Amino acid sequence: MKGRIVIFAAPSGAGKTTISRHALSVFQDLEFSVSATTRPARSHEIHGKDYYFISRNVFQEHIRNKAFVEWEEVYPDLFYGTLKSEVERIWAKGHHVVFDVDVKGAMNLKRIYGDQALSVFVMPPSIDVLEKRLRQRKTDGAAAILTRVTKAFHEIDAYRFFDGIVVNDRLPKAKEDVERLLHNFFNP
Repeated sequence: MKGRIVIFAAPSGAGKTTISRHALSVFQDLEFSVSATTRPARSHEIHGKDYYFISRNVFQEHIRNKAFVEWEEVYPDLFYGTLKSEVERIWAKGHHVVFDVDVKGAMNLKRIYGDQALSVFVMPPSIDVLEKRLRQRKTDGAAAILTRVTKAFHEIDAYRFFDGIVVNDRLPKAKEDVERLLHNFFNP
């Protein structure tokens, strides 16, 4: 059975993971699609739950074998991708797929799945707030934060290509907005 697709995208630090986790807790027939990445795991991340942490060589082998629905070099030498097998695994259970991806990945997934997918852009209230959130996370150094903030300027411009926009200024309101978007998507 082929289900539906919900795609959450945002600049790093905008809160897309928090928002997507909320959606997963509210809608029981949603399941998170675990992406593959070549970046090292952060201290709190678990292989197979947060990401499939794989080497660059394995990632490139998957590219050659056309094992990805989509993939991108999101940052220099850091690759992220969606395995076809992950989507099929979720659909085989009768669930709908939730993606928490970067903006380019989201646009690629929407292009591939069309009306079967709902793309949601999680908008930070401002670049200053976004930078503050990245610093408070304490997962990246100053250079990585600068790279993410610089990239955010370009990513924010893409919001107009998404089906829905949720401004993550006040988290309870953002959660309500996501629930409404998903309810309308699943119950047209």
